[in-house]
Amino acid sequence: AVRREVVRNRRVASEIARRVGVRIAAASTHPFSSWEDQEISTKERYIQSVAEMQDAARANLIFGMHVHVGIPDRELLIAVYNQARYFLPHLLALSTSSPFFNNRHTGLCSIRSLIFRRLPRTGIPEHFASWGEFESFLDTLVRTGCIDNGRRVWWDLRPHPVYATLEFRVCDLPPLVEDVVSIAATVQAIAAKLARLHSMNLSFNPYRVGQLDENKWRAARYGVRGKLIDWGKRAEVPFGLLAEELVEFVDDVVDDLGSRHEVEGILRIAREGTSADRQVARYRETGQLRDVVDLLLDETMRGVA
Repeated sequence: AVRREVVRNRRVASEIARRVGVRIAAASTHPFSSWEDQEISTKERYIQSVAEMQDAARANLIFGMHVHVGIPDRELLIAVYNQARYFLPHLLALSTSSPFFNNRHTGLCSIRSLIFRRLPRTGIPEHFASWGEFESFLDTLVRTGCIDNGRRVWWDLRPHPVYATLEFRVCDLPPLVEDVVSIAATVQAIAAKLARLHSMNLSFNPYRVGQLDENKWRAARYGVRGKLIDWGKRAEVPFGLLAEELVEFVDDVVDDLGSRHEVEGILRIAREGTSADRQVARYRETGQLRDVVDLLLDETMRGVA
């Protein structure tokens, strides 16, 4: 269903773009577009964001992929939320697609994640003991004038303030449909496995936000070519091994979900690299950022047109 929807949406968007003489590209940054030259949407929430955050909002010329997992039981949702935070760096590494920004090779695989971090209420969130504690936290932010509603909390993972979903917001936007589907399937499988563990009164060891942020930095810098920290072992582990461990972790839920093939796609991503790796390789080959854009245009419509 996800694959059909992604393909349909890209096909429709591409046709609309064609009518006005442009093409679409799925990635978290445009390699050489300048934020200073961009027009800003006239929607009220964007006007409000710029008024509040000024250039931090104006320079936010980035794009992400959000995956919602439906969990109607709010206490279960919070339990899964607390545990799923551990996997946010893994998901970022698998999705990296923003090595270039403002006509520069940044040296990172996901400059988007650092740009977005300049905004308030972003990044890996803290632990909440219950749904009530989470609601109390949001209510305090509203009462004190920090936000006007829960939608203005932009964490990498959040219980959605309107829908009965857990929203994973950490990912860059991959151009390849296959990568989008594999990552979405992995998100769903992680949530399903954590829900199953919760039903058995089992859970992960809790880790500090600072520990998770260390892995997120490594994911943003190196993508799937780097190492993350296994905090239980207190050791660096190559991402390829972590991808294998993740596939093994969700093994007992993927057949019920019908997503074994899609989830195993993250092993291909870990082995072959992400969009960020391919973009940098193309740039090193030709020295032209326009050739990088051409690559993104081609990959976005691969298997769609």
